[in-house]
Amino acid sequence: MRGIPGPGRLREAAGSPLAGRVAVVTGAARGVGAALARRLSDAGMLVALTGREEATLRRAAASLPGRSVCVETDVTDQDALARAAREIEETLGPASVVVANAGIATGGPFVHTPADLWQRVVDVNLTGSANTARAFLPHLMDTRGYFLQIASTAAFGSSPMMSAYCASKAGAESFALALRGEVEPDGVGVGIAYLHWTGTDMITGIDDHPVLKALRGNQPRFARKVHSTEEVSAWLTSGITRRARHVYAPPWLRWCQPLRPAFPALVSRLARRELRRQPPSRLAADTGVLGAGGRADFDAYQAATRPHPPEQRP
Repeated sequence: MRGIPGPGRLREAAGSPLAGRVAVVTGAARGVGAALARRLSDAGMLVALTGREEATLRRAAASLPGRSVCVETDVTDQDALARAAREIEETLGPASVVVANAGIATGGPFVHTPADLWQRVVDVNLTGSANTARAFLPHLMDTRGYFLQIASTAAFGSSPMMSAYCASKAGAESFALALRGEVEPDGVGVGIAYLHWTGTDMITGIDDHPVLKALRGNQPRFARKVHSTEEVSAWLTSGITRRARHVYAPPWLRWCQPLRPAFPALVSRLARRELRRQPPSRLAADTGVLGAGGRADFDAYQAATRPHPPEQRP
């Protein structure tokens, strides 16, 4: 846990409505989660970081200017999340802001994607978000707090070669919409953040997938821009401060909402054209987890579920 911030940062954060409150960010070891944790800490919040990579998580927590705690947690493990919620409350206090950010992705044809990998993406991105809400809703009920679900433009129109990610993000959006109707009467706000191309390790190899590369290449120039995690975390923090029902990163995405019915047909047309150009062996070769964070999660998951050899008796 970090110590008390210096007087300069205290003055800077004093005017923030977030100052002194507790925030929980899942998937905070790297990428958007780590950048958002720093931004919230800069705003004067006490930040709890959760994630799978303990060493990376600890480094992210140690870099924050304010008080923080990190808890290595798998969002698909409801019992572990319940323990994390208790530890965070005992250390920092009840959460006023909870950001369901943990997410992984896989690229490649559905038919070549191992069933356990496909299921893992859905478990982390969708079930993990529901588990996070379940663990921390008692906090948010007490503090009349705010739950932010990190979704994606993948919820606008599904992309071939990323069926698990698109299905899970559309499901996460739908979950958050349903949850909002249930908890808003109790004073709990629920927001949904739609992220577009963001400079995390998840998209580092996106151009290795010919269909995904073509889909991105056919977007308008402004829509192809990759935004830094610092930019995205600033937009998210602004939305959290306003308890926004929708957060768009980048902001121009709000104008895409009315056009959503047209996106599936447009994406399918572009994808069909590109799929005809690629031999099946080329598409199958690019199947796998995207990004270091996703690989770390899936490696840990496989290690935990792999059958252990029987004990040798003397």
